[in-house]
Amino acid sequence: MARAASQTSEDSEVLAGLVERVVFHSPETGFCVLKVEARGRREPVTIVGHAPLISAGEFVQASGSWANDRTHGLQFRASFLKATAPTTPAAIEKYLGSRMIRGIGPVYAKKLVAAFGDSVFDVIENNPGSLRRVPASAPSAPGRSRRIGRRSARSARSCCSCTNMASAPRAPSASTSFTAPMRYG
Repeated sequence: MARAASQTSEDSEVLAGLVERVVFHSPETGFCVLKVEARGRREPVTIVGHAPLISAGEFVQASGSWANDRTHGLQFRASFLKATAPTTPAAIEKYLGSRMIRGIGPVYAKKLVAAFGDSVFDVIENNPGSLRRVPASAPSAPGRSRRIGRRSARSARSCCSCTNMASAPRAPSASTSFTAPMRYG
């Protein structure tokens, strides 16, 4: 029995990289399909796993094994998936541009990162009035200025201050990773 357990851990591979795109995510089950720019790979790889919340621009670490799906081709089936806050300007821009925060789209995210750099999350949380300095390309409605709600700002901060942004909706004392049994088929 111990031999079988050690054999499965030896067969497990670790993959890490930047989430380029979230192909699919089920909030109910946490099941997700991700396109990831993995270290040491030329082309983006498909990672299939479970995460309570995941967004483009996050850095993920996954352990699991490769499988060739009849319909979808080669994919990495993660038995463990951990996401961490974006740190590079390009990753922060991608994360903010993923429309996770109401009022911020790809164009405005680019402007915010250009204006505030990697401290943009602190500005959104602690000084959202400073965002008015950055002109929006088009206000949300004629005659109205862009507004990023206080609730959205808090969610941005909670997402970006913890080590695992995928667990952001949970309490701060929650585990920093999410592991769930894999179900296929």
